[in-house]
Amino acid sequence: MDKPIRSLEHTDEATKQMLENVRKRKIKFDTAKRWHYLAIYSMLLFAFLFFSYFYFMIAKQYSYSFFAMFSASVSDAVNISLLAITAILYGAMNVLKQQKDKKEKEYQELRCEIVNRSKDLWKKEEHWKNRHIDFEAMKKTYDINLYHEKK
Repeated sequence: MDKPIRSLEHTDEATKQMLENVRKRKIKFDTAKRWHYLAIYSMLLFAFLFFSYFYFMIAKQYSYSFFAMFSASVSDAVNISLLAITAILYGAMNVLKQQKDKKEKEYQELRCEIVNRSKDLWKKEEHWKNRHIDFEAMKKTYDINLYHEKK
């Protein structure tokens, strides 16, 4: 368990474990989000490189005939490589988007469960009155909002 969560005073062990789980899911979601954005930008870069290479090396020189342009583009190894890398990155981008959405859903469900069950998790009157300290610590340390269900 992470030290800031362990040091929460107005929380019992079961609730601390739930907070630790939501922290871990937030980290997984942030990592998946980072990889997804990396795939987007990589795909855009390689698409730009592909279209630039295609235009300057093939389309300008063989613009007199579609068949000549097609033949030159199929026989050019760099062109085919750039096209293949762009297609692979496009597929990776879609797969990473699905993974990111799945991890975001898991994170949001657990976070909303904590928000909805806060009366059960902070049962004692003293804990209930001081839960905002725990919520503020989670917001400040991990950027996890436990005040509202909305993102």
